[in-house]
Amino acid sequence: MTVFAASLRVYEPLAAFEGAEREHWEAYARDARLPGAAAEALERAAVVAALVHRRLPVVAEHAHVLEVDGVTLVSPWRTEVRAREALVDFCADLPEVVAEAFVPRTLLEQAEVELDRWRADHGGVVTHVRTCTWQVPLRWFVLVDPEERTVSLGEETGSSTVRRTGRSLVYRTAMSRARRRVARALSVLRTAIDDEDVTEGLEDLGRWLEEFHPRSLVELDYGGLVHLLDDAELSQDESARDMAQALRHLATGDGSAATAAYGRMTARMRALQAVESAN
Repeated sequence: MTVFAASLRVYEPLAAFEGAEREHWEAYARDARLPGAAAEALERAAVVAALVHRRLPVVAEHAHVLEVDGVTLVSPWRTEVRAREALVDFCADLPEVVAEAFVPRTLLEQAEVELDRWRADHGGVVTHVRTCTWQVPLRWFVLVDPEERTVSLGEETGSSTVRRTGRSLVYRTAMSRARRRVARALSVLRTAIDDEDVTEGLEDLGRWLEEFHPRSLVELDYGGLVHLLDDAELSQDESARDMAQALRHLATGDGSAATAAYGRMTARMRALQAVESAN
């Protein structure tokens, strides 16, 4: 698990949870010892330990917590569930002999059994976090508006490493707005392009959002990717604005302008992806 990953999170109000789980998150949100900025480091350490010891990660039940207009919202990590889902999905696309070169068959079977057990115990509950390494999936920008963007260049740590604390690029929006934007984008794409391969990922994203409380909050967080961008690149990354322009031009039939806006987003993400294989 690399530190260079972006996240898409859904924060639900405490009212969305029931019984013991609601009591757990109510108590958790009152705890002054929340991991906060250390969250990514905790998850990453657990995953690295799992890889070293050839086992599934073990992480305590944590959540990201926000207070908005007096309402407490939580986004449970569910790291162990997400790790099992990722492992099963990864191996599903590989021939068995290739998959075993990466993951012991017994570990994969264990992940499948524990994932089935969790789903049986929790019914239709889905994970609140989606992550992507080395890039931000372009369809995520459909959910947010350029004016919902918050950038912080951070402060130097004073160490010899070129890192800054508090460096971030985050979008936050209400669930109702995110759902409307998905619906509008799908309408435009189906009319202008009519290609299932183009709309499939966005349709999946829309179905995922429908699983949550209508008063939820959606957050697009560049996460560790901000450390791959200099100050100018971070400040000038207007991918949500480019996405809005691309869809607007598509709706009016201006294909060349839509392609130009989409190309700007693609170029940014390709630059980030290129770092993964850089020497």
